[in-house]
Amino acid sequence: MEIKYIVADWNNHKEELSAVRYEVFVIGQNVPVELEVEEADKKYTHILALADDKPVGTARLTTDGHIGRVAVLKDYRKYGIGREMMLQIEEVAFEMGYEKLELNSQVHAVPFYEKLGYKAYGEVFLDAGIEHRHMKKNLD
Repeated sequence: MEIKYIVADWNNHKEELSAVRYEVFVIGQNVPVELEVEEADKKYTHILALADDKPVGTARLTTDGHIGRVAVLKDYRKYGIGREMMLQIEEVAFEMGYEKLELNSQVHAVPFYEKLGYKAYGEVFLDAGIEHRHMKKNLD
């Protein structure tokens, strides 16, 4: 399996990015579709993971330094795709001049982000009915 990662923009890769996010969040986690789709996606930087040219992963960087919508299709987890997307989005953020990044992690994914150097803070909160924690990381 050949895995490629591209820095994507919403205008050119909307279908691929949306397909992954829809399957992971709307179908897999019952997130209401109206909460998943955002008009602001057009302004954000996205990472798209392709396995043999099939879209299998996505992550996005907002204009204020938040990482979100990190998703990998179920059959493609455990190949390091999520980790590699995070490393790539951090590199993009660093090149854009960001000094720190923040994200809201689903509670079950906190250990994944901790391995990448993110620190959890604050109380558990609900987003789309799913428990989350705030996390942040300083970029060096």
